[in-house]
Amino acid sequence: MRTLWSDARHFQIAALSSLLLINFFWIDFGAKPLYSALAIAAALWTQIVCARLSGSPSVDLRSPLITGLSLSLLLRANAAWLPAIAGVIAIASKYGLRVEGRHIFNPAGFAIVLLLSLTSGVWISPGQWGTSLWLASLLIFLAILVLQAAERSDVALFFLGAHAALLVARAFWLGDPLAIPLHQMQSGSLLIFAFFMISDPKTTPDSRIARLFFAVAVAALGHYLAFFMQMRPALYVALIVLSPATPLLNWFIPAKKFEWTPTIQGASS
Repeated sequence: MRTLWSDARHFQIAALSSLLLINFFWIDFGAKPLYSALAIAAALWTQIVCARLSGSPSVDLRSPLITGLSLSLLLRANAAWLPAIAGVIAIASKYGLRVEGRHIFNPAGFAIVLLLSLTSGVWISPGQWGTSLWLASLLIFLAILVLQAAERSDVALFFLGAHAALLVARAFWLGDPLAIPLHQMQSGSLLIFAFFMISDPKTTPDSRIARLFFAVAVAALGHYLAFFMQMRPALYVALIVLSPATPLLNWFIPAKKFEWTPTIQGASS
């Protein structure tokens, strides 16, 4: 049992699966069972195929499961084949877009941005879950950080702090009440972005100070794209645009390279 919960992905799978079940049986925030199943199945199948083609001695399905669950919760589509394509694109990007043995982009984020740019048939879930579910999710995700299940999850706090500061600063600038930035922060999709995308250990810098720079840069660019360029999926675009800076930051500010489980060498996250 201790070994089981020593890997952050097990916490992430449990949290995302619980949210998806809540969507199906309690609070409907847009995820459809068929579309979710196709996104998850496509991500898992693509991982198996790519692992075999790359000659990997083992196939680890935990990370593609997280990707499929994230796509199920975030991506909405007007046709069932689009979530499946998203799953394929997401996992294929891990194997096709790599630097020094590591993928450059968060798989789910890359698939979302690419499909948003190519078709009008997909969009991002508004992510308004209601205050009670949002607060419960925040506490659960923070508990994962407290348990230190992932060594790189501090970037989520850096990002949320920078994002909140920018929203509050904008409210003061415009003379808006603080209730507005508070409402803007209470988004389920924002929590998933913070705790499961920008905090992806394999696509964020290894050094803590570099992760701070990276998180603040994503928040700042996302703020600019959202409020000055009127771009709705601004945070996702900001993350994908800035992700190629991660190898450069790792080169300028070297630190210990992240591994999910040091004893497993063949698994690709």
